[in-house]
Amino acid sequence: MNKQLINNIKYGAKACFLALSISMAVSCDGLLEEDVISQIGNNYLNTPKGLNDGINAAYSTMRSWYGTERGNNFSIFGTDIYTNGSDGSWKFMNTYTNQFDSQNGHVRELWDELYRGINTCNAVIERAENVTGMSSQLKAQRVAEAKFIRAHHYFLLVQLFGAVDLQLSETRVPTKEVSRAPVSEVYAAIIQDLQEAIPNLEAKAKSSDYGRATRPAAEHLLGRVYITRATSPAGSAADYASAEPLLKNVINNYGLRLLPDFGNVHRFGNEINDEVIWSVQYTRDPLTNGGGNNAHVFFLMEYDIQPGMIRDTQNGRPFKRYKPTTYCLETVFGERVNDSRYKKSFVDHFLANRPGTYNTTFDPTKQKVTFAQGDTTIYLPGFEMPLDEQAKKPYQVLTPSRYTEKLYPSLNKHLDPGRVDRTQFEGGRDYIAMRLADTYLLLAETQFRQGKVAEATETINVVRRRAAFPGRSSQMEITPSQMTFEFLTEERARELIGEQTRWLDLKRWGILVERVKAYNPQGAPNIQDFHTLRPIPQNQIDRAEGGASAFPQNPGY
Repeated sequence: MNKQLINNIKYGAKACFLALSISMAVSCDGLLEEDVISQIGNNYLNTPKGLNDGINAAYSTMRSWYGTERGNNFSIFGTDIYTNGSDGSWKFMNTYTNQFDSQNGHVRELWDELYRGINTCNAVIERAENVTGMSSQLKAQRVAEAKFIRAHHYFLLVQLFGAVDLQLSETRVPTKEVSRAPVSEVYAAIIQDLQEAIPNLEAKAKSSDYGRATRPAAEHLLGRVYITRATSPAGSAADYASAEPLLKNVINNYGLRLLPDFGNVHRFGNEINDEVIWSVQYTRDPLTNGGGNNAHVFFLMEYDIQPGMIRDTQNGRPFKRYKPTTYCLETVFGERVNDSRYKKSFVDHFLANRPGTYNTTFDPTKQKVTFAQGDTTIYLPGFEMPLDEQAKKPYQVLTPSRYTEKLYPSLNKHLDPGRVDRTQFEGGRDYIAMRLADTYLLLAETQFRQGKVAEATETINVVRRRAAFPGRSSQMEITPSQMTFEFLTEERARELIGEQTRWLDLKRWGILVERVKAYNPQGAPNIQDFHTLRPIPQNQIDRAEGGASAFPQNPGY
């Protein structure tokens, strides 16, 4: 583990107990009939140590979204760039069948965890005033962190579910009095929280206690909130103009920089780097790692039963959940002469870790292959290599025409060779939730939406020049005439694939349904307009005073 991580926020057992004790009274988390037992008294939060543990408990609820199967299914599945692979019981989230309903476990779990975090934040904010023995500056910072987390959680909720219960004070006693606040009110609360948080957060690229929210993280988030609200029913004509200075500030005033090599952004062991604005903390300690960062398993093809290969920690445990669409591989990543991002985002070869002679499994140009340790066993050229050329290779060649739901290019961004063994599911890598390239792309979008096409072009060219192969940066630049909305949508896919943004982007742009119908064959037959919102969990509706009349389900579910 990097030494710098030793000082990270630790979401430990005490913080987990605290989150439970605080959240037992949240009206929407499905715990109304349970007696939650904690070893921590109610007054503990009124102490400096208790307040710190309280905010750490709130941070731990970020793990309900980032790096989990739950968060990835919500944001990767059912888009234009990813469809389902062969395995897993959640394919209906990609195919939009009627199995995706209000009884969905992911929906219930995410709803519960986000509201658990929100009520913990509410408690920190309200009780901080009476805490003694803590400097006013540190107290203000902790409150600002709580407002950042609360805003983050409500931002996810309003994007996924629309109108939701807006709780801005601590719930200490179980109650069934809940209602769905208008989307405009939810956005107003999010924006107010972030505006109030920004002045009291650390004004530096990385917190002195790494993992805590900083001013650039809050400014980045607020910029995205404005851009997202702009296309929502609560949108304001001034939203894009409000976002622009925030995003420019993140880019210009904190010493953040794009790494020279795109391939290093997600390189294992380099999770703390100059491009990262904010990340969600995981560890290698099973006592403080929760369920772990599991993103390492979902994007991988079935390499481990192929000739010359066996599963190992380096290549990962392949769950075969997410398969790139043809549109993703051939259009979004179609240009590969100048742009390095296909080469550096996907695994294009495997090296033998099980030497021997084998019958081939998918390459029709040869019957047997023989490998020594470290020989290439599988090569994915990314194009239809002529059969006579394939036949000359001493390994199997997997071309696009032979991709299946088990065999396809694996995304390499989340690989975690630091796991203790080849079966471990609970990964320990920090999850990069915000990075500077995304800030540039959001800035380009808000400039484009304001008609500042030349400025948007130069902004997006910063990202494109970085993505170039050595000596090809000028060829990567686009002109204002090429700066179109379609280009912007594809540039975000090229840069941010697999980083839990795509479904939210498509929904924000109002093109989710049309893009799935056009580019996701598995999702196309069933997706309908109502799928731009997720179902409210049924247990929330059942436990609301007045039931469905007081807390109605989203249309279509």
